[in-house]
Amino acid sequence: MIEIRPVAYVIGRILIVLAILMMAPALVDLYDGLRNGWRICEAALVTGFVGVCVVMTTQNALRTTLSVKQAYLLTTGIWTVVPAFGALPFYLGAPHLQFSDAYFEAVSGITTTGATVIFGLDELPAGMNLWRGMLNWLGGLGIAFIAMIFLPLMRVGGMQFFRTEGFETFGKELPRATDLAVELARVYMLLTVACMISYGLVGMTALDAIVNGAATIATGGFSPSDLSFEKYSGAGEYVGTVFMLLGSLPYLRYVQLIKGDAKPLWRDAQARAYLRWLALAVGVVTLWQIAHSGMAWEPAFRQSLFNLTSIMSSTGFFSGSFPAWGGFMMIVAFVIGTIGACSGSSAAGLSVFRVQVALAALRVHLAQITSPNMVASVKYDGRRVENDVLNGLILFFTGYILLMGIMTVGISLSGVDTVSALFAAWTTLGNVGYGFGPLVLRTGTFIDFPQGAIAIMTVAMLLGRLGLLAILVIVLPSFYRS
Repeated sequence: MIEIRPVAYVIGRILIVLAILMMAPALVDLYDGLRNGWRICEAALVTGFVGVCVVMTTQNALRTTLSVKQAYLLTTGIWTVVPAFGALPFYLGAPHLQFSDAYFEAVSGITTTGATVIFGLDELPAGMNLWRGMLNWLGGLGIAFIAMIFLPLMRVGGMQFFRTEGFETFGKELPRATDLAVELARVYMLLTVACMISYGLVGMTALDAIVNGAATIATGGFSPSDLSFEKYSGAGEYVGTVFMLLGSLPYLRYVQLIKGDAKPLWRDAQARAYLRWLALAVGVVTLWQIAHSGMAWEPAFRQSLFNLTSIMSSTGFFSGSFPAWGGFMMIVAFVIGTIGACSGSSAAGLSVFRVQVALAALRVHLAQITSPNMVASVKYDGRRVENDVLNGLILFFTGYILLMGIMTVGISLSGVDTVSALFAAWTTLGNVGYGFGPLVLRTGTFIDFPQGAIAIMTVAMLLGRLGLLAILVIVLPSFYRS
């Protein structure tokens, strides 16, 4: 049997931190004279009480070490248990959601998906919008940081935790997990503060700048307004685009940049391909929209740039009338949203790195068909890709496409039209957060989806955030055998 006390201990500590963080939105609403602040305090008390009880009953876990199996359980536990408590403010306070909807909202925030079942964000208490932004920020890389604080207490190196998170360390320049966590935290905080200040300079209110800034760097997409970035069209869209791009590039490259080595970032094959593919999509959609609608080039370019960056970076903000632009744009959005952004960031999807390796393998295979005697190996950025990596890649692609199909059918069977169901599976499994289809068009949210569809989409968000296998592997009976 797997010893779960170390796993429970770390989750208990995270719940205590989560309870403390809940006091920030509670104080905001209490300052505004809203009773909702007391409801958030109730949620904090419940969360803190459970966290303290778990920690007190698992204190002897400090004497044990964390195995790879326990690391998988810890990762899955963080992303499934923590949202249950993060949902309490939505359940106990405004907007008084059903717990299934509140859990969906919290999972969407912590997985940085950005899909929402709340309509009327502008009327929500300020504390609730702040909590949504905090969930996004914690989900980006923050929860990993919190976990890394407690792993050293159990004398665990912790690199296996990053592996189960799907975090690519690109050669492990920082072999100690604590060193890696500290450096990444600095980068994350710096980008977040810079983004918030920039939003303030283009005219956002303090609340909007804080919430949008946290959501942008986390590539989370939770906006405090139903209008999202249409509320700050123009300069706000350009600033948002810059920081969405920064938040979806490999974070370790920033660590190297801060240490004085800029070459790895400029030479990163994944980052170059990401920017190149995104630029191609923006150019094509801009020209298509100008040719078919007569829209002036600047708004067409600005809306295409902002929305396609939001989709490919798996952020989920929107602006203008872009969601209603029609068929061609939807095809482009579907393709780049499925690809996603860079490994080693908080973005999701297949990831540019995996797609690049898959394309390299396809080129080699096609070459061997035409030249059967040719001996060639799959290479990425000048390095040979081993067969076990290719096998894992094939497994991931197959599982991703298969799950998207199964979830589309499941959502359709719950009563959702086919287009809305397909894009619901796409947006949740890829943590995109961007909704399309007749059922989404009325509000731009998933408030009109039946509970069966909400449950399937919640599972899809968790699977997408953990790269499918981290959850799927723990349901296998063989996982628990010695």
